[in-house]
Amino acid sequence: MSSAYEMLKNPVAFAAFLFTLLLPIFVGFLVMKRTKTEEDFFVGGRAMDKITVALSAVSSGRSSWLVLGLSGMAYKMGVTAVWAAVGYITVEMLQFVYMGMRLRRFSEKFNAITVPDYFEARFRDTSKIVRLVVSIIIVIFLTSYVGAQFNAGAKTLSAALGISLFTGLIIAVLMIVVYMVLGGFIAVAYNDVIRAVIMIIGLTVLPAVAVAKVGGVNAVLEVLHQLNPKYVDPWAFGAGVIIGFLGIGLGSPGQPHIIVRYMSINDPDRLRQSTVIGTFWNVVLAWGAIFVGLAGRALVPEVGMLPNESEEMIYPYLSAQFFGPLLYGILMGGIFAAILSTADSQLLVVSSTVVKDFYQEVIRKGEKLDEKTALKISRVTVLVIGFLAAILAYYAKDIIFWFVLFAWGGLGASIGPTLLLSLYWKRTTKWGVVAGMIVGTITTIVWKLYLKEVTGLYELVPAFIFALIATILVSLVTKPPENVEELMKAMEA
Repeated sequence: MSSAYEMLKNPVAFAAFLFTLLLPIFVGFLVMKRTKTEEDFFVGGRAMDKITVALSAVSSGRSSWLVLGLSGMAYKMGVTAVWAAVGYITVEMLQFVYMGMRLRRFSEKFNAITVPDYFEARFRDTSKIVRLVVSIIIVIFLTSYVGAQFNAGAKTLSAALGISLFTGLIIAVLMIVVYMVLGGFIAVAYNDVIRAVIMIIGLTVLPAVAVAKVGGVNAVLEVLHQLNPKYVDPWAFGAGVIIGFLGIGLGSPGQPHIIVRYMSINDPDRLRQSTVIGTFWNVVLAWGAIFVGLAGRALVPEVGMLPNESEEMIYPYLSAQFFGPLLYGILMGGIFAAILSTADSQLLVVSSTVVKDFYQEVIRKGEKLDEKTALKISRVTVLVIGFLAAILAYYAKDIIFWFVLFAWGGLGASIGPTLLLSLYWKRTTKWGVVAGMIVGTITTIVWKLYLKEVTGLYELVPAFIFALIATILVSLVTKPPENVEELMKAMEA
């Protein structure tokens, strides 16, 4: 792995890389004065513009999986990797409008700033049972996710800068926590936009150069066909693999760090424009990552030629081969940016859940805090949760890894179907939602451990379906809120 980062020893490359690391802290200082209330800290005061919401949603939803994972998948499997992108791009295109607009209108009317806030308001649940269930699911899965992102960031810094893993971990945490404490959601959203731009540069310039080096798209496909005809056959790995890849998209409606972006926009109707912007760049980034992998396989036919003999090293390896120090340093910063753009968003959601849903609503039983106190507690919580996730990442890697195995699927299957039904089906009840969340979580874990290998089916697909069925069945035998018509009307224009 170190050979892929060897060029960072060049002062120009190192300076460019360092610039991408320190820029977010500068942004945090710039927006600090705009963060005056708890609502500002957790949803940007519902004042974010359409471009920021679009790019922030795209950036926070992808992480290093896009830059390293999808390009590595294309290197390993060929054009079949396209199906992995088709699923999430299609679902996120639809959810901007069909989920985001209704959620944004309702959340403003009932002053909901977290996902558990929304569920409690939607079902008029004074018992706090829905809030507790969804909060526990969010905290367990997302804290693990944050820890895993910190680990990935630490490994990237360790390899890139030749420092210890522990030092890399501390730097990764500080790079996020400092600007988050200063500017909260506003700093996170703007930094996600900056990181999206860095990823766009990397995933347009690098694949264009790589494909040109081979001789064009047709030449790439021809070389791949000679290496293995399966590389150019999108159906080569069978229906089970394709359904599983498409099923990745079912996780998007259940990711709180993506959902909260819709709640932050200044006008719900502008989510239509955000849809166009976000979908366009989702497509560009996905195809860029895929072409990095395809052209990479044509240029480097044997995985043993890559650092660590890992297909996920194709992006940094090609960057080192093709570019000078300045662009190389920025592109390597893009890997770290992709990791942090997800980690900061997830950390903010965990912190909002702890502060708003556990502390204020459950422990203090909804007693109002003055804005200054609420903001101070929010900032301290980000700091504490950030370092707690780092401690878990360093000392409890096995636990973190175990939960992360189920995180995308668990959140997607538990929150996704219940949220969609609550937005569109007035007969949905709180007990239906609780049942759906529990069934979705358990099915994800059981299927992953015991049935995935036998069936060949990605666990999120059956878990989503079973959670949907459980929510419907239990809702039909339990009572919905009395003023449900009024609640549903709050979601309409």
